[in-house]
Amino acid sequence: MLTDLLVETGTHLEIAGAALALATLVGVPVALLTAKTRFVRLATLGGVGIARSLPTIAVLALLLPWLGVGRLPAIVALALLALPPIAISVDAGMRSLPAAQRELADALGLGARTRFLRIEIPATAPLALAGLRTAGVECIASATLATFIGGGGLGDGIVRGLQTGNETLLLLTAATVAALAVAVDAALSLALRSVEAWS
Repeated sequence: MLTDLLVETGTHLEIAGAALALATLVGVPVALLTAKTRFVRLATLGGVGIARSLPTIAVLALLLPWLGVGRLPAIVALALLALPPIAISVDAGMRSLPAAQRELADALGLGARTRFLRIEIPATAPLALAGLRTAGVECIASATLATFIGGGGLGDGIVRGLQTGNETLLLLTAATVAALAVAVDAALSLALRSVEAWS
C-alpha cells in the first residue's frame, strides 16, 4: 500500500507541476502584454475568467476527443484552472506600479528592458507569487480528478479506497493530498515573504 502511495504521489506531483508550469508559461506573458491596454485586458481576462468557471471534470470530458486519455488532458485541464489566478495577479501587479515611478523612469530615460527588469518586475512579483500560490494549491487539490481519464495520481488511491471500502487507504490518500497542498502553500508563502522583503 505504501509503495503504491509513493508512486501515486510522484505521479500526482508531476501532473500538478506540469500544469502549473504550463499555466505560468502562458499566463505571465499574456498578462504582461495585455496589462497596458484596457480593452485587450478586459477581453483577455474575461476569457480567462470564463475558463476558470468551467468545472475541471467537464473540461476533462471536453478534451477527451482531442487529447485522448492519460496525463496530457489532465495537465491541460489543470492548466486552464491555474491560468486565471496567475494572469489576474500579474495584471494587477503591473497596474499597481505608482504613476510617480513610471514618470521617474521616463525622466531618467530608462529603456524598456531596464524599466521592466528594475521597476516593473519588483512591483509585480509579490502579487504574481500570490496568484501562483493560489494556483499551486488548486492544482494539487484538483489533480485527483486525473484518475477518471487514466492519468493516475492520488485519485487512484481514493477511488480504490471507495470501491473496496478501505477507509484506511481512503484517509491516508486524502491526507497525503492535503499535506501536499499545505506544503506547496507554505513553500510559495515563504517565497512570497522573501520577495516582499526584497522589494
